[in-house]
Amino acid sequence: MMRICIFCGSSAGNDPKFAEAAVATGRLLAREGVGIVYGGGKVGLMGIVADAALAAGGSVTGIIPQSLVDSELAHAGLTDLHVVTSMHDRKTMMADLSDGFIALPGGAGTLEEIFEQWTWGQLGIHTKPCGFLDVDGYYRPIGEMVARMVENGFLKPEYAAMLRFETDPAALLAAFRAYVPPPRKWLPDAGKVKA
Repeated sequence: MMRICIFCGSSAGNDPKFAEAAVATGRLLAREGVGIVYGGGKVGLMGIVADAALAAGGSVTGIIPQSLVDSELAHAGLTDLHVVTSMHDRKTMMADLSDGFIALPGGAGTLEEIFEQWTWGQLGIHTKPCGFLDVDGYYRPIGEMVARMVENGFLKPEYAAMLRFETDPAALLAAFRAYVPPPRKWLPDAGKVKA
């Protein structure tokens, strides 16, 4: 079974469109037989996407640090719940269990998580797709910043193209299924002077 990691807010945000997108994503992945891996919380968009997938018969795996379990933030009704020691362990397990990564709207933690996976993809640590569900233009500034990185010579176009920005979760899933990773950023002989 394909499994997609969802990064998203522990808040629902202040626009109902964010929750609607989380519900649509959870339902779509369940309907398509795609498992969800996420941070294991019952709050915010995290809880909404998990509940929507579970209600539609989907498989949802949560990974949560003990400190958040102690704060009573863990979702009690998941298919699987892994309790880990640290945020680092959480992110590592999420990456290991997933075949791709989608960022729904969220804050600093959401951005940190998706950017780490995008960076790992560039470095060849994994060959998994990364994408943003751009709800009502929420992630448009990120797309513009990525284009600016290319324009200013800090990012090659093929690595910018690794990130998908879509307004529809079905379009993201289709792109993920067709994804072909670019070559690793730093190959073993990179930087050697040719004789």
